[in-house]
Amino acid sequence: MNPAAVDVLVVGCGPAGASAAAAAASRGLSVLIVERRRQVGQPVQCAEFVPLPLAGLAQSTQAVRQPIRGMNTCLPSGSWVYADLPGLMIDRAVFDQALAARAVAAGAQLSTGTVLAALDAASHGAIVEDGGGARTIVYRLLIAADGPHSAVARLLGLPPLASLLTRQYTVPLSASWPDTDVWLSDAYPGGYAWLFPRGRRAHVGVGLTGSARQMKGVLDALHDSLVKAGRVASTVLRRTGGAIPVAGLRPRLAVGRVLFAGDAAGLTHPVTGAGIAAAVASGEYAGQAAAAWLAGRSRALEAYEAELRDVFGASLARAVARRQALWQATRRTDAEFRRAWAAFPEYFQAPWASHAAPQGVAFAS
Repeated sequence: MNPAAVDVLVVGCGPAGASAAAAAASRGLSVLIVERRRQVGQPVQCAEFVPLPLAGLAQSTQAVRQPIRGMNTCLPSGSWVYADLPGLMIDRAVFDQALAARAVAAGAQLSTGTVLAALDAASHGAIVEDGGGARTIVYRLLIAADGPHSAVARLLGLPPLASLLTRQYTVPLSASWPDTDVWLSDAYPGGYAWLFPRGRRAHVGVGLTGSARQMKGVLDALHDSLVKAGRVASTVLRRTGGAIPVAGLRPRLAVGRVLFAGDAAGLTHPVTGAGIAAAVASGEYAGQAAAAWLAGRSRALEAYEAELRDVFGASLARAVARRQALWQATRRTDAEFRRAWAAFPEYFQAPWASHAAPQGVAFAS
């Protein structure tokens, strides 16, 4: 039986929400996680790559499916450049479910198939709906970890995060491959295309500005070219897609008694689309901040926001500026793409400046 009142209500049980719940519950707080999906981690909407900083956590969850050695980037001229960018391909569903299990083991309660329907910020009440109907949960603090289209933000009247959609096929891989492959060109405006190997399969995907129909045509063309090259099979095992926030951090990460974490906070990298490591870190920070604030440290929520901006703000601002500069350029050569892509040293070289959020995106998980 889920409680009618909790110390911390967590909305969303992805990496950010599960990490927040575990951190808060392990500090003795009563925690309830509500997750709209009936099964945590399903369906997978992710390219399933994590960088080495998350290697230990991924290995402990038994989610690893393949090590990645580096990244091959194809520039508009057709030249390929290799960069040593190691990481792991994981089973994202297994990973998310293991983090959720860790939160439950710490004492959090989990309610799946449960939708946040309304918020009353003044009385700190949330109306949630599941198969049994609607009920009200009174919380002392709420952690919004419900993705780029955050229902919490919408119900608080906050503007939506600028985000774009990705489209991805999972296909049989003809031969094992140690690296991720990325294509950069005007054929993928605002984004890029990718092949991420995962054992005997691969994720082939695109992200770009434009309509869903245009995305399908571009992805089909990429898939067909890889089939003709003998790299993948024509069979599509799974189709998926998802939203990627592209404007950097939300203007406010602490709003009243609400903390935003993960994609809901805008922590996904606007150039690479990487977000799992930031989600886990921000969730842990949020859970710790909740415990500190409820223990009487009145500035703990402000400190949470300051910490996230200190840790992630500069890199996200650089990414926003680089992406905007690229897609405002009238002529995009290899040199322009090298300055805008985080696998190249030019990306990290000055000058760069933070401007308004771009309308283009590049992405992976």
